Amino acid sequence: MSRKPLVAVLALVLLGALVLAGCRPAAEPVIKIGINAELTGDIPKVGEGTKFAAELWLEDINKAGGLEVGGKKYKVVLAIEDNESKAESAAAAQTKLITQDEVLVIVGPQASKQAIPAGEVANNLKTPMISPWSTNPRTTENRPWVFRACFLDPFQGPVIANFVTQEFGFTKAAVLYDIASDYPKGLAEFFKQAWEQLHGPGSVVAFESFTTKDRDFSAQLTKIIASGAEFLFTPQYYDEVPLIVRQARQLGFTKPIVGSDSWGSAELVKLAGRDVVGLFFTTHYAAAGAKGKTKEFIDRYNAKYGYVPDDVGALTWDAMLIVQKAIQDCGQITGDLAKDRQCVRDAMARIKDFEGITGKMTFNEQGDPVKSAVIVRINEQGEFEFYKSVSPTGQ
Repeated sequence: MSRKPLVAVLALVLLGALVLAGCRPAAEPVIKIGINAELTGDIPKVGEGTKFAAELWLEDINKAGGLEVGGKKYKVVLAIEDNESKAESAAAAQTKLITQDEVLVIVGPQASKQAIPAGEVANNLKTPMISPWSTNPRTTENRPWVFRACFLDPFQGPVIANFVTQEFGFTKAAVLYDIASDYPKGLAEFFKQAWEQLHGPGSVVAFESFTTKDRDFSAQLTKIIASGAEFLFTPQYYDEVPLIVRQARQLGFTKPIVGSDSWGSAELVKLAGRDVVGLFFTTHYAAAGAKGKTKEFIDRYNAKYGYVPDDVGALTWDAMLIVQKAIQDCGQITGDLAKDRQCVRDAMARIKDFEGITGKMTFNEQGDPVKSAVIVRINEQGEFEFYKSVSPTGQ
């Protein structure tokens, strides 16, 4: 065959390939949602609950044939990143989700130590983010692109102070907290301020601190016992609480120990055993005795994963539904990522009276929900049993 016919044949083949390619349907648009979770590191159960709740939500979306926005259904993909329970890793994961994975919106991180730096990244790169569990004010402060699904520490601190005062009639408090971690440090200070407003300066008779990774608290606990404190408040994570409680009891501290929402992991009782039975802590929902949609979620989660979801799982479920509502409220996905991110952010800010399984939520101008806190008691069966609810007005 001469060179000219060969060139002609190749040209026809190439033309045919181009025609066939042009006939193929365009790839269906996909909505990508980022999950920035503490899957490894100090608090892996937090990341596990995040991932499980998000994947349970995705099951519903897939069963429905996609997420319907403006009469059109879109496939949804979760881009899950492990932040290793570290601040720097959380910021790096957030940057990757936004710039490389090109997600529309991000759920997480959970803990304030990770959520605060990740929130800065999200805000700077103008990508909507919602932290289900971070209660430190700095997570959303002056960050219009960042939201949360939980109450704040300035609210939680006074709730604990008021509860202990009304329940026990105590006037002398002790606090033990991690000074190197944003969440316990901030909450310890908010509690101290609230307690001293109720009982006067000096009524926090011991305000003891330690540093992340410390495992021997005997020096601090000895000072607390000597102080004459009537109870101990320790706003630490589920992996540290068993050590603190056990060492306190071994040193002879028999008085009440009270906690915060960081106690609410499904691992707490497994790690602490009977040492925590009868203790109280503030949290976002109570699994024992739950009804309606909350019970439906608990039963479904338990059936699939083999344990009752903690507050992280429940708050993540609410956060996923909030994200879903914000996307659907946009009315359309334009394909212009910057425009679509702005729409989701604006729609989220407008959400009012959202009925979540952890309570009713309306976002204020700071991106924080107005909602109640729950006091739970760890009962004889090791369940987190509802004790009372406290609203933002204190009623």
